[in-house]
Amino acid sequence: MIRLLYVFLAFTLISPDVALGQDIDLTHWKVTIPTGRPTEVEPPEILDFENNETLKPFFYRDEADNSLVFYTYPAQTTRNTKYSRTELREQMEPGNNNANWTFKQGGVMRGTLSVPEVSRDKKGKYHRVIVMQIHGRLTDEQRDLIGEDDNNAPPILKIYWDNGKIRVKTKVLKDVNASGTDILHEDAWGDDKGRNFEEAVGHDKFTIEVKVAEGIMAVTLNDDETFYYYGVHIKKWGVFENYFKAGNYFQSRDPASFAKVKYYQLKVTH
Repeated sequence: MIRLLYVFLAFTLISPDVALGQDIDLTHWKVTIPTGRPTEVEPPEILDFENNETLKPFFYRDEADNSLVFYTYPAQTTRNTKYSRTELREQMEPGNNNANWTFKQGGVMRGTLSVPEVSRDKKGKYHRVIVMQIHGRLTDEQRDLIGEDDNNAPPILKIYWDNGKIRVKTKVLKDVNASGTDILHEDAWGDDKGRNFEEAVGHDKFTIEVKVAEGIMAVTLNDDETFYYYGVHIKKWGVFENYFKAGNYFQSRDPASFAKVKYYQLKVTH
C-alpha cells in the first residue's frame, strides 16, 4: 500500500496546476439536457452554447459571476435512469464517445462550483443532486462478449450535494471473488454505504478534486479532506473504460422540483 500511495502522489505532482477562475474549455465535453429524447450537443456546436436557443434555460453563462449554469427539473431522461440531467460528458476525442480512459492511464478532474438553488421535498429536506461522476463503459468487444445491447457500465463514482453536505458513493463487487466476464455485468456491482465530508458547504462555492491512477482513487474537498479508495474493488474495476461527468444530475421526480448548479472552474487532465 505504501508503494501504491507513493506512485499515486507522484502521478498527482506531475498534473498541471489549475487556477481558479480559469475559463471552462468545452472542447472535450458534450452536454445533455432534459428535453427531446433527450437533447445532446457535442463539439464543435457546444462551443457556441451561448447562441444556442435549444440549450437555454438549461445550460448558459451567468454574466454576473461568469459561471456556467446547469439547470434541471424532472423531464426527459437518458436510458437506464429515471432521473433528468443537465450534465457534461467527457469526450477525449471531441465528438467521439468511443475514446475513453482506464484507471491505469489515470486522470484528474477538478471543479469549483456551488448549488445556489434547489427545491425541498415534503419533509423540508433539499432534493439531492449529483454534481460529478466517473462513469464506466464497456468496450465493443466486452459488450459483445457478454451479450449486451449497449456499452453502458456502472458509475464507479458519484459525488452528491446532499442537504448542504458533499457525499461520495462508489461501486463495490457483490462477490469479491468474481473475475473474468462475471465482473463485466452491471448486476455484479452494488453501492457502498457512502460517506460524507465533515465540512458543510451549503450554497457556497466549494472545490472538488478527483484523482485516479492504477488501483487507487481519491476525492478531495476544498484541498483539505480526502477520501481514498483502493483494494480489490478498485483493482478489479481496472477492466473498464471510464469518462468524467460534471453538472446537474437531479435526483428527484417530484413535479415541482428543480435544481441549479453553477460551475466557476472545471479542468480535466490525463
